[in-house]
Amino acid sequence: MHPKVTLSNRPRLSGKSYTAPLYGNFGAIQQLKGLHPNLRVLISLGGQAGDVTGFVTAAATEAGRAALASSCINLFVKGNIAAGVTAPGLFDGFNIDWEFPGAADKQNFTALLKEFRKQLNVLAKATGKKYVLTFDSPASPKKYGNIDLKAAAAQVDFLTIDGYDYAGTWDKQTNESSSLYDTAEDPVYADARYIDATVRAYLQAGVPAAKYTMGVPLYAVGWTGVPNANHGLYQNATGASPVLLADGSAPCPNPDKATASPGCDTVLTAGFATYSTIENLTNMHGYTAWYDPVRVGATLYNPSTGTFYTYDNPAAVAAKTAYIKKNKLGGAYVWALNDDDAKASLTKAIAAGLK
Repeated sequence: MHPKVTLSNRPRLSGKSYTAPLYGNFGAIQQLKGLHPNLRVLISLGGQAGDVTGFVTAAATEAGRAALASSCINLFVKGNIAAGVTAPGLFDGFNIDWEFPGAADKQNFTALLKEFRKQLNVLAKATGKKYVLTFDSPASPKKYGNIDLKAAAAQVDFLTIDGYDYAGTWDKQTNESSSLYDTAEDPVYADARYIDATVRAYLQAGVPAAKYTMGVPLYAVGWTGVPNANHGLYQNATGASPVLLADGSAPCPNPDKATASPGCDTVLTAGFATYSTIENLTNMHGYTAWYDPVRVGATLYNPSTGTFYTYDNPAAVAAKTAYIKKNKLGGAYVWALNDDDAKASLTKAIAAGLK
């Protein structure tokens, strides 16, 4: 569950030579924290593409939970990176990204969080510092039903709760993937695939509103082979939208992640596109942008190519941040920062909306 560290030239974010012992991303984090003393950085353990076997095995026993928490704290918080290489305070805590516990893991998941919290509290007494513990939590009732939400929430500072992928190319029919609300016109209305339903379910389960942070996507979900009806929404599709060049002018010649052609959309996955690429598409002939103020979501459709995208635009972000403030939720987070445009338009809009 340890992240891959990319070795590169020592970073010089401040313009000064960096002399600390770490390279790549970890070295950059050290320098960022040097420039911004109040910055707190968490490391996420696990991930969507990760094998959850490690979590399942470690969380199954008291000894396994203790060993996992101790190892992670020693490496990432205490900074014992390698023999002769130390970086105390490299990270200020953890996001446990077990995607996602099964029915048999329900009690073990809570127990794992308790172990991390216990060990972080012991360290806090020794150092006088505050350490943060969070976990990533799903939007789907089928998945969050395997988590004792009230008990798990009691162990952490906040939850990062998915606010996206309510629809995707695993569905044969187009839909809005991160809408705040829903309407009866939605063919899957009964499935409660929208953010407000997730928020209400978590609060009813006993998660404090102040610990609920809403995930906001900086990427779009797309389909192809979409008929020219209802501007592409709720239509049967033939497949995932192709990987595009980042300027939106054509498909990426080679979207293989290992050998991708220069200039391609950086997600490099059919059925997805960064907000940066979507912005370029909205300025191109053939695409029409739509905004649904009732559901709160943006869509983009090209009838000549039968391509449909669902995403968040500044109007959707403004509505979501207003909702967060109205319901006194803990805040918002994004997935993923590098999918925003060069001006960080959506990220800045979130920050402005939450002031």
